[in-house]
Amino acid sequence: MMALNAEEQERVVHAINLAENETSGEIRVVIENHCPDEVHDRATYYFSKLGMHKTVLKNGVLIYIALEDHKFSIIGDKGIDQRVEVGFWNCTKDLMVEEFRMDKIVEGLVKGIEHAGKQLAKFFPREHDDINELPNDIVFGDR
Repeated sequence: MMALNAEEQERVVHAINLAENETSGEIRVVIENHCPDEVHDRATYYFSKLGMHKTVLKNGVLIYIALEDHKFSIIGDKGIDQRVEVGFWNCTKDLMVEEFRMDKIVEGLVKGIEHAGKQLAKFFPREHDDINELPNDIVFGDR
């Protein structure tokens, strides 16, 4: 099953681009059909595999979703975790779950990305010399 069609993928990537225009943070999205492990462990695996821990300010965010298993996780790097309160990502997750429950996967991802970007911008505003450290494309697992 192809997770998202070309137009849906474009909407998600566009949301990442817009969010990263306001922050030096890096947002990545990983989509799989099935999560073979505990969802947080799987997200952590991709966080490392994609080199997200290598950003200068340790401000990468990974949104991982396993479509057919109805699981997702959001992971922020230690630069973010050191500056935000416990449960920081819960409001982002809640926004996403609302959409996911209505089978609006793309809308859920876009809302999550927008909200994560706004939160990141507070702590890591974009500087004039900001460099996009990681690609903004969607990573598809299960392949």
